[in-house]
Amino acid sequence: MKSSELFEEAKTMMPGGVSSPVRAIRPYPFYTAGGHGPFIKTVDGCELIDCCLGYGPLILGHAHETVRRAIEEQVTEGWLYGTPCPQELDLARRVIDDHPSIDMVRFVSSGSEATMAAIRLARAATGRQDVIKIEGGFHGAHDAVLVKAGSGATTMGVPDSAGIVADLVKHTRQVAYNDLEALESVLSSSEDIAALIIEPVMGNVGPVLPEEGYLQEVRRLTEEHDVLLIFDEVITGYRLGIGGAQKYFGVTPDLTTLGKIIGGGLPVGAFGGRKDLMEQVAPQGPVYQAGTFSGNPLTMAAGAAALTWLHDHPETYRTLDEGTRAIGDTCEDAHAGGSFVRIGSIFKYFFRPEAPRNYAEAKESDTARFATFWEKMLAHGVFLPPSQFETEFISAAHTDEIIEHIADHYSTCLSE
Repeated sequence: MKSSELFEEAKTMMPGGVSSPVRAIRPYPFYTAGGHGPFIKTVDGCELIDCCLGYGPLILGHAHETVRRAIEEQVTEGWLYGTPCPQELDLARRVIDDHPSIDMVRFVSSGSEATMAAIRLARAATGRQDVIKIEGGFHGAHDAVLVKAGSGATTMGVPDSAGIVADLVKHTRQVAYNDLEALESVLSSSEDIAALIIEPVMGNVGPVLPEEGYLQEVRRLTEEHDVLLIFDEVITGYRLGIGGAQKYFGVTPDLTTLGKIIGGGLPVGAFGGRKDLMEQVAPQGPVYQAGTFSGNPLTMAAGAAALTWLHDHPETYRTLDEGTRAIGDTCEDAHAGGSFVRIGSIFKYFFRPEAPRNYAEAKESDTARFATFWEKMLAHGVFLPPSQFETEFISAAHTDEIIEHIADHYSTCLSE
């Protein structure tokens, strides 16, 4: 069956015909038959260069041999036990060794679970109720962080979805990214703030990058007000290098959430931090968190294999950085009136004259122009995430030749 036919059937069985809203491409999404290296192949017979990469986890590309072999070896021994398994320790050692901020770690099944548990832990550890998040920051789809963006520099929580109890999100404050004055104002206004949760690089609207010294000042202010700092590194973890954004920028949070890359492309999440905090998680402490698939042996084996490969090939990060730089140079030559933003293997072209500093500025981008550009790129055989507000990626499987193809198509489609 072709993609259009599959989608017609899917709409009769799944809301909107998809399992996640971002996949709802008009008039219908293409269906993927397989992926290998930097490519995905659709059921319609098209081979596309993939710059979505599962929205970030596939830093080694599709079906990487090392990860595939680890999965195959584990499958022969089973894929769910409901008991502890040695593979958990392998991945835990790696994560702890790579992050000085993490003394202990708990594995879960998604980034949403990780951020939900980290916020619960922060509230329990401090005895306070309120949490600050960054306006436009995405921390999963649980109630406390699905908060509408307000027009002011600081806003109280308003539900961003039907079915959320207003009394819950009223404990979620918002401040704009790169706005230290707003953050200090909120921190000074209440003694009931447990934590600030922040993507060190905003990933779900961009990327949007921190201004020089911003994250360091965020750390100083949270310490000054005795508020826990949670770095949501679900996207940036192992994307910006070993140790993620916290090592890249030299900032140590109290708690860290991880996901995506640490599972080697299988479902995963994790939260970790200082020992005194993590010891409060059940069964050692009173903060309850549990999950049937937490520490799944298949995911643990895949994740450990992926991270080991990255450790064995440290030059990968330099190569990835050079790749997005090359794409950016080509975009500048196109003179299309927008702005190219990159850091490491993460990049995006905003249809806005200047790179956005925060969510409000990112929302000023011309989404109609992006939609036209996206369609042109797809017609040229390059698959980008289908939104102006989703980050694009390259992987270790994207060779110099593939990068050149992406850059050439970017230039062509921006210039048309």
